[in-house]
Amino acid sequence: MVRRFIRGSLVIGALLFAGGVVPSTNALADTPAKQLFGEKRAGSAQKSAPYGSYAKGCLAGGEQLAQSGPTWQAMRLSRNRNWGHPELIDFVKDLSRKAARQPGWNGLYVGDLSQPRGGPMLSGHASHQIGLDADIWMLPAKRLNLSASQRESISSISMQRAKGAFVNNSWTRAHHEILKAAAKDKRVARIFVFPGAKVQMCKDEKGNRNWLRKIRPWYGHHYHFHVRLKCPKGMRGCVNQAPPPPGDGCQDAVNWVNDILHPKPPPPNPPKPSKPRGPLTLAQLPDQCRSVLSSR
Repeated sequence: MVRRFIRGSLVIGALLFAGGVVPSTNALADTPAKQLFGEKRAGSAQKSAPYGSYAKGCLAGGEQLAQSGPTWQAMRLSRNRNWGHPELIDFVKDLSRKAARQPGWNGLYVGDLSQPRGGPMLSGHASHQIGLDADIWMLPAKRLNLSASQRESISSISMQRAKGAFVNNSWTRAHHEILKAAAKDKRVARIFVFPGAKVQMCKDEKGNRNWLRKIRPWYGHHYHFHVRLKCPKGMRGCVNQAPPPPGDGCQDAVNWVNDILHPKPPPPNPPKPSKPRGPLTLAQLPDQCRSVLSSR
């Protein structure tokens, strides 16, 4: 990965500085966008705004989540993915304070948000491109004095059993309450978590169940849960995901679990897999992403 990043940077550098002339971003239109955005180390000098959709966009004026705070620590600092729209940064801080009130938790370990200017990442996520997605570790944050090197080596813990059909013994009521607090926040569009967790939450919740609609079963997401915010008000260049279906979504989660426990046999003549798509290029992103990239 490091070698690929270096090679990509060299290619970009050659494009940018050949002949001592810095071309417009039009010259980079067909360059993989992950290389262009992945090498930016700071946010753009622009008003904060998300452009495009969660998996095809960028972030102007990104704000950096402080590496450590009273009730949080950003993890994997070497990735430089602790950036987001100011509403996301505020949300993470708010949720960390609520988490700190749970037994055994002093706050949150915060995983990936976005790159400084959003956009496609060099590795990992397809989403997290517009500064409105956050991965929150399932590991209770008992220590908030981890060094930078410890944050690279420590790992979260899995909450799943039976390939995600059930929660395991590490799951606690505190996890339920933290996810509930996140889902009840009006800024939140949806939260992705493994199917067994959603089913367990549906069983355990005895009060108002409306917030469960935002908890969506999805593959993986047993070491962390993924929070996605709505587009902030007035952000016309931001594209919201379609809202979740009506209802609490509990039967949908049960269906996911049944599919895990009783997988369907493959069809006798499966279709040939389609040719994999190439990486997103700058030309495929919203036009505003060019100014985000070229801004100081």
